[in-house]
Amino acid sequence: MNYQDQIGHTFYLPHAPRRIISLVPSQTEFLFDIGLENEIVGITKFCIHPSDKVANYSNIGGTKNVSLAKIKNLKPDLIIANKEENTKETILALQALYPVYTSDIHDIDSAIAMMLDIGKICQREEQASLLTQNISQHFASLGASKRMYKSVYLIWRKPWMTVGNDTFIHHIMSRAGFENCFNTQKRYPVLSDNELIAAKPTNILLSSEPYPFKERHINELQRLCPDASIILVDGEMFSWYGSRLLLTSEYLKKLQLFCQETNSPKDRN
Repeated sequence: MNYQDQIGHTFYLPHAPRRIISLVPSQTEFLFDIGLENEIVGITKFCIHPSDKVANYSNIGGTKNVSLAKIKNLKPDLIIANKEENTKETILALQALYPVYTSDIHDIDSAIAMMLDIGKICQREEQASLLTQNISQHFASLGASKRMYKSVYLIWRKPWMTVGNDTFIHHIMSRAGFENCFNTQKRYPVLSDNELIAAKPTNILLSSEPYPFKERHINELQRLCPDASIILVDGEMFSWYGSRLLLTSEYLKKLQLFCQETNSPKDRN
């Protein structure tokens, strides 16, 4: 049967895949959650969930530097990739040899579409449908924030890097009531100290990944933006677009409440 992925690539599968390699951590977790534990044969070194199971699977390298030799040895009949997480060169090389489903995620809708696609391809339609229905219900219950707080979401230090308006993180920010100070830019802009100061954020959100921001970085940023509330946030809740979304809405609700309490005395919006 022919299938089309989210970047418009068409591939053929004669039967449901029996040997799957996942090149994306959030999609790996989703595969486990729809019951494909026995079909998975390879994952990346960054695939950390479910923590009690991933150690039992072959490591094919990082998301940006996968080992084509290791993949060949595993004889996959389906590879699951992502346009942003994996390099174009890697995806093209794999497409020439194997059936490859590549996702392209910008928001909740495209994340749900990916999960339904993979559920259909892997004959786990019922499991994927139930999971995505739960995600939709959870986000419907999140509702709109009463306030939109001017915010900067930092993913890197030296140099500072933030997110633009075409990223999944930007979408999750907006759902939680965080107005991205750099919402006119694309992808992952690099910021100078002066640009960060000029943005006058109400909140600076320090992600736990890819850069592992810690408590010690709060003082550094507080000197630059003394009026901002600086918050350490779980990067998985803002950037993982698989079944971890089941946990995201509740996390965002708690973050909304925290910001309402901490921002109200000095809220400039």
